[in-house]
Amino acid sequence: MKDDFLIKIETWHKEDLGMQENVHKLDPNEWKNVEAIYIDIADRSQVLAKDYKPEEDPAKFKSVKTGRGPLGPNWKKELGKQSDCPYMCAYKLVTVKFKWWGLQNKVENFIQKQERRLFTNFHRQLFCWLDKWVDLTMEDIRKMEEETKRQLDEMRQKDPLKGTSAADD
Repeated sequence: MKDDFLIKIETWHKEDLGMQENVHKLDPNEWKNVEAIYIDIADRSQVLAKDYKPEEDPAKFKSVKTGRGPLGPNWKKELGKQSDCPYMCAYKLVTVKFKWWGLQNKVENFIQKQERRLFTNFHRQLFCWLDKWVDLTMEDIRKMEEETKRQLDEMRQKDPLKGTSAADD
């Protein structure tokens, strides 16, 4: 499809609670066409039933190493009042272009929905895996990246396709 298909994901990580507007500094004409979607990792209603895992639920998880969690319904307000607890927001700008007459809106909306699902599930997991990564050094992370690359290359050679399948509501 060459230039007729594009998925672009741009991310800014900011030390805030997700209250900045237009963090990607889009032109005002572009910004007016953006739909801002707020993901609350503790809100189970944002997770499809088939994706839900109790061990990856920030509303149930308690970090042994940091004491963080479980996240209650007002966790953002409570976090904002704590001066000794670091936090950040991942601002993601997802651009989808699918130029195929008759299918454009349907496919673009479907991809946006799947990206939201992916981000929601991933960031919930990330919080619940806190004790696995909070003490890692940059050297540890680089070693993990190399090992992951090796495993992925091996899987590509011999295993069938794997991953998240598209979900219907």
